[in-house]
Amino acid sequence: MTKPPPARSGLPALSAADASALRETLLEVCSSPAWAAAVAASRPWHDREELRTANAKAMAELSAADLHDAMAGHARIGAPKPGDAVSEREQAGVRGVDPSVLDELRTANAAYEAKFGHVFLICATGRTADGMLAALRERYPNDAATEAEVVRGELRKINDIRLDRLLDAPR
Repeated sequence: MTKPPPARSGLPALSAADASALRETLLEVCSSPAWAAAVAASRPWHDREELRTANAKAMAELSAADLHDAMAGHARIGAPKPGDAVSEREQAGVRGVDPSVLDELRTANAAYEAKFGHVFLICATGRTADGMLAALRERYPNDAATEAEVVRGELRKINDIRLDRLLDAPR
């Protein structure tokens, strides 16, 4: 009796996934359907760098509405979504922080959201609460067009990290 081949994992599995499964997986990385469609259309990926390039290209081509879709999948900085392991892991820098810093983050977030119409988005992985608050204050004076490009870059970084985690996850 012949043993079945081992299940594919990582990049080969992702590249070979059926369209529906791939769409679902990519939407877990980034909640923009346009981004997911563009990345999926760039298959096959021969290495991690090709997938990262597909992410960057898809991010660069997102419209303002598509960026809004992408941001909708992110929790407010300083308030990870309860029970959402990804949100809690990415915002680990706010765990156990002094409540006054969280209050400042809430206040600064509210002002940012009132000005720009969306959550403050930053690649929070490895950042402290104080560092994110400083970045929020630094970016607040930006005009809408400048901030949209900063957000686009932050989303690309977040997606790269999430794609790497996806590829490196044990199967």
